[in-house]
Amino acid sequence: MANTYEKSVISFDLAHQMVGAAAAKAKEIGVPQVIAVIDDTGYLKAFARMDGAPLMCEEIASSKAFTALFGMPTEQFFDALKGDASLMAGLFHRPRIAAFGGGLPIKIGNAVVGAIGVSGGTAAQDIECAKAALALIK
Repeated sequence: MANTYEKSVISFDLAHQMVGAAAAKAKEIGVPQVIAVIDDTGYLKAFARMDGAPLMCEEIASSKAFTALFGMPTEQFFDALKGDASLMAGLFHRPRIAAFGGGLPIKIGNAVVGAIGVSGGTAAQDIECAKAALALIK
């Protein structure tokens, strides 16, 4: 029986490239964003707050990324839980949970190796910027 296992985790370089891709999309659409990329344990790997992005979005972007570690986009999180009252009551009172668009898991194959959270625009704009970052690994 093995006492250890191997896993894949997002690299420093990819995390920073993803922040750059999300920021480039944000510039293109004219919306300053806060972008957070975390590893599979929830620790921050790369972060940026573009000039003009709201300060409160720093925490929101990180929370969106953390929530996406559940393996689904954050805009799907509420619908996935709404049939279970105990989960709804418990999870939404926990810190770092955000059930609105802008957080996406970063997957290599079926493994979640990290997540990205983007905040500063509408949910649709945040999602668009996060998807631009994910395009680097597809």
